[in-house]
Amino acid sequence: MGELTELHEQRLTKLAAIVDRGIDPYPVRFTDKQDITALRREAFGESDDLTPPENAAAVATAGRVVAIRDMGKAQFLQIQDQNGRIQIYASNKTLNDNDYFVLTHLDLGDIVGVKGRPFRTKTGEPSLHAESLTMLSKNLQPLPVVKEKDGETYDGISDIEMRYRQRYIDLAVNPDARATFLLRSAILRTIREFLHAQNFIEVETPMLQAVASGAAARPFKTHHNALDIELYMRIAPELYLKRLIVGGYEKVFEMNRNFRNEGISTKHNPEFTMIEIYQAYADYETMMRLTEDIFEHLALKLIGSTELPYGKHVISLKKPWKRIGYLESIREMSGLDFEKFLTEENPPVAEAKKMAAAIGLKAENLNTFWEVVDLAFSEKVEPNLVQPTMVTHFPKAISPLAKSIPGNPHLVERFEPYITGREMGNAFSELNDPLEQERRFNEQAAQKAEGAGETMETDTDFVTALKVGMPPTGGLGIGIDRLVMLFANKSSIKDVILFPLLRPQK
Repeated sequence: MGELTELHEQRLTKLAAIVDRGIDPYPVRFTDKQDITALRREAFGESDDLTPPENAAAVATAGRVVAIRDMGKAQFLQIQDQNGRIQIYASNKTLNDNDYFVLTHLDLGDIVGVKGRPFRTKTGEPSLHAESLTMLSKNLQPLPVVKEKDGETYDGISDIEMRYRQRYIDLAVNPDARATFLLRSAILRTIREFLHAQNFIEVETPMLQAVASGAAARPFKTHHNALDIELYMRIAPELYLKRLIVGGYEKVFEMNRNFRNEGISTKHNPEFTMIEIYQAYADYETMMRLTEDIFEHLALKLIGSTELPYGKHVISLKKPWKRIGYLESIREMSGLDFEKFLTEENPPVAEAKKMAAAIGLKAENLNTFWEVVDLAFSEKVEPNLVQPTMVTHFPKAISPLAKSIPGNPHLVERFEPYITGREMGNAFSELNDPLEQERRFNEQAAQKAEGAGETMETDTDFVTALKVGMPPTGGLGIGIDRLVMLFANKSSIKDVILFPLLRPQK
C-alpha cells in the first residue's frame, strides 16, 4: 500500500509540473483520431508487410500508453486503443518543447494523442515517428504490474476480485477481457440480424410489473410512490410477448434484462440478459429447429466453424443435435425409473424420495413427486450434457405455460437445450387454452400455499388475453450470458457480464 501511495504521489508531482508548464493535462478534445488497427492496415498492409514511403503522409491516432522504453533523448512507446496497438518513436528532434516535456513526464496508463508519419524501425516494427504528442488524460491510479516482452504487455491482474469490481482496470490491461465483450456485442448484433432476416419484429415490454409471472422465480420488489403500489422487477417478459401474439403480431422477440432474487454462482447472476422469441402457427419442434439454426449461424458467422473449443472439450454445434426425453435421460444416467408411475393420477412422493435417497440425493425436504424428479435431473443428468442436447417432454407440474402432450396427463411439449452441462434456454408449445391456463395458475397457487418456494404468480389479465384468442404458438428463450460463456470459452458468468453483482466492500 505504501508503494502504491508513493507512485500516486509521483504522478501527482508530474501532473503539477505539466499544469505549471501551462499544458492542460485533460484537454477538451482530440480530433481526427484514426483507429489503430485501420491505420496499421492502411499504412503497412493487411499483414504488416508493406513499408511506407519516406514521404508518407502524417496520421493521427490516440490511446493508452502500455509500454515505455527510454532511450535518453528519445523514447519508444506502445499505445493501444479499443482494437489494437502501435509503436511510437518520439524524440526532441521532432517534438516542440511542450510536447517533449509531456514525453518526459509520461507514465504507464496515460492517454495520449499522437500525430506522425508511418515508418519501420531497423527491426521491421511498424511504427509512427511522432511530430506532436498531446496529453489527453494523466493517469493518477497506477495500473497493475504487467509483464513485458519484446515490447508487448500481458495481463497482470492476479486478483480476480479486482477484475470484477474494477472492470475498467481489467479492460485497460487485459486484451482478452476486451475481446470477450467485443464478442458479446457481436453475438447480440448477429442474433438480431438473423431474426430480422426471418421477419421477426423486435419489441420492448415493461421491466416494472404489477404481477411477477412468466417464470418460477423470486422477484425483486419495489414501490411506486405516485401510484402507491408495490411493483416487481421483471423475472420474464413471456406473458407480455404472448399478449402481442394475441394482438396480431406473428413473429416477435425481445432482447431483455431480467431480475431474479436468487443465488449467485458461476452460472447465475441476479440480473441477466435473455432473448425471448415467439412465433405464431408454430410449436416446440419449430423452436428446436430455430435454436439449432441460431447457434449454428452464430458459430459460422463469428468463428467460421461449427466446432468450438470449450475447456478440454470441442463442442460441435452442427445440426441436428441429439434429442432425449426428460424421464429417459434420468433413467439412463441415474438408473431411476420414474416413468413407471405415470399411469397414476398422483404419483407417490414418498416412493420417489426413497428412490432418490438410494442414490444419495437429499430429497427429504421436497414437497411433491415432480420436485424429487427434477432434483434427480439437476444432479445426475444436467452436468453430463456436454455436447448439444435437446431434453424434451418435461413434467407439466413444473411447466405451467406449456401445452400437454396429447394423451399424456403428466408431460408437456417443452424442451431445454443443454451444452457444457448448462441449460442454455427453454422453449415449448405455448398453452393457449384460457381455461386450462387458469387451472394451471390455480395449481401453482396451491403449491405455493403448501410451501413451494418458487411458483408462478397468477396473471388474470393474461388469462383474459387468452380468452380473446391466441393462435398455436412456439416460444423460445435463450440465456445470452451463458451463450457468451460458450463462445468465449469462459467458465464463470462473471467473466461475460461487464459489471456483475458483488457484495459491497466494507
